[in-house]
Formats: sequence, C-alpha cells, structure tokens
Amino acid sequence: MERKRIKRLNSLLKEVLAEVIISEVKDPRMAPLVTVTNVEITNDLHHAKVYVSIIGTDKQRRETLEALESAAGFISVSASKKVVMRYFPSLTFKLDTTADDQMKIDALLEKIHREENQRNPQE
Repeated sequence: MERKRIKRLNSLLKEVLAEVIISEVKDPRMAPLVTVTNVEITNDLHHAKVYVSIIGTDKQRRETLEALESAAGFISVSASKKVVMRYFPSLTFKLDTTADDQMKIDALLEKIHREENQRNPQE
C-alpha cells in the first residue's frame, strides 16, 4: 500500500514540478529545454530527488542546475500550492544523463556494425 502511494506522489510531483519549472522559473541561467524525467521521494515524504534532463552544453547544464538549486525554495512554494500535502518535501536536483548514455551506446553499436560489415562484406 505504501509503495503505491509513493509511486503516485512521485508521478504527481513530476508533473507539477515540470509545470512550475517551465512556466514560473524566470532565471536567465536556465537552458531553454529542461525536462523533469523522474522524482524519487523518500518514505518519510520530507525529501525528494528531482532528476532533470537538460539539452545544451556542459556549461548550460551546470548553470541550469545551479539556477534550479537556487530556486528550489520558490519551486517548492509554487508546487505546494498545487499539491496538498502535510509536508512538502525539500527538493534536490540531479542531472539525468540517461539520454546521453543512450546516444553513446547507439554510436558504439553503429561503429561495431560498420566495422563488422567492412570485415565481412555481405555476399
């Protein structure tokens, strides 16, 4: 029962936080393409890790994470107005590199297939 509740809260917070970050955070350091990919709230509901995917250079990613960390209080207050919880969790932002990792894996697989085709041309 508890796990279902945590999963529902994670999903709800993901949606609400994404909306708040996109529409209400007006920091010039923010990259134009920021996506909330996952939220992991602790069992006591006091802390949440917010995983974000940021499209841009390493500098833009770093600056966007700094902007999100500095705006964490504002984001919490704005989101808490949309979600009724006894305690709204403190937010920690983490960079989600899943897309980058997937692109690296795809590039390596493509390289392997090209080398394979060069060694063994199709008959």
